[in-house]
Amino acid sequence: MDINNLKKIGIIITFNNEPYKIIYSQHTTTARGGAYVRTKLKNLITGLTLEKTFTGSDKIKTADIEKSTANFLYKEDDKFFFMDTHTYEQFFLPAASLTDQKKFLKEGIEIATLIYNKNPVAIELPKKVNLEVIEAPPSIKGDSATTPTKTVTLETDTQLTVPIFIKRGDIVRINTETGSYVERV
Repeated sequence: MDINNLKKIGIIITFNNEPYKIIYSQHTTTARGGAYVRTKLKNLITGLTLEKTFTGSDKIKTADIEKSTANFLYKEDDKFFFMDTHTYEQFFLPAASLTDQKKFLKEGIEIATLIYNKNPVAIELPKKVNLEVIEAPPSIKGDSATTPTKTVTLETDTQLTVPIFIKRGDIVRINTETGSYVERV
């Protein structure tokens, strides 16, 4: 792969014999020095990020990633347990590798599993998930000069900013990529 392919955010490459996902990319050319790409890479196994600059002479290899589907089962300490829907094998991923994704995991949700060297290393959530509001402060009448919002607690213990009309027991749809409220279901 050449450095022009690194412009695409979300591509998974092999770097230092581990899978890394490109989460930021900036392509730059200089008058005499040629082109280079500054990237931020997220290690899919450890969850750590690093910055790396690639030049035109660097050898870049796409990671051999397979996808499978799985269901989230439960959380125990810092481990999140899943079951593959095809093989029924259970596996876990450490909380560090899930980063913000763990805020949207509820029992039974179906996710995509990324498999590297026959080991699950990461997950991909659906674009939108529905979660129940378990705690919401009361609405204040007359507070509508601007678009009023409030912070509620979801069934996954996640705090979320929602419109003021959302109350306890409502089901809300959330965009998992941005972590923002979409609509009441």
